[in-house]
Amino acid sequence: MGKKLSLYFVRHGQTYLNKNLRMQGWADTPLTPEGIEVVKESGRGLAETEFVAAYSSDLHRTIATAGHLLKENKHAFGLTLEPLSEFRETFFGSYEGEKGDVAWNEIAHHMGYANQDELFKNADVRETMNGTKAADPTGDAEDFMTFWTRVEQGFLHVINRHRETGGNVLIVAHGNTIRNIVHELEPSMDESVILDNASVTVLAYENGLFKLERLNDTSHFKKA
Repeated sequence: MGKKLSLYFVRHGQTYLNKNLRMQGWADTPLTPEGIEVVKESGRGLAETEFVAAYSSDLHRTIATAGHLLKENKHAFGLTLEPLSEFRETFFGSYEGEKGDVAWNEIAHHMGYANQDELFKNADVRETMNGTKAADPTGDAEDFMTFWTRVEQGFLHVINRHRETGGNVLIVAHGNTIRNIVHELEPSMDESVILDNASVTVLAYENGLFKLERLNDTSHFKKA
């Protein structure tokens, strides 16, 4: 019987596209100075947590976030970060870099809603992602199954590697990526939750069962 495995999902720190309220999936911009400081606060709050492995998406903002987190950790000496493309954020196609309200209102209209507020109120994650692909003039945006098939491969890679030995595993990823992994395994979770930058969500795996222990947690933050 395997030991308890605790997956510490951390959303990346604030980037310049986040700050300017623009769509950010595979598009990548650096962390803002404020974003870096918040990540460091999160890292100091997790400083005593001993991780047996560390993963991130292969985008710069998650790799940079993971670097700051591990630098603050007291047990991370010798730990090597493994970036995985499977943990990337949703790809928004031609909407990448667009102002969020412009993109979401266009997607909402294409789906038959009056505005983005109506879209977010009535459509679930799957419908929204499928609607985004349908609305994208280039057709490049990911639909839900394309996104989930990719993310699931990365998740299974981590689970299969660590479920027998257990321990704490750090996974630095993106808001939609983390939220969808957790929701697929813990359907009772409110899928409308917006994860804060540098927040921690912990999903435990033990005896073949998943349990959500922390969601969008920033209570551990410690300022220098």
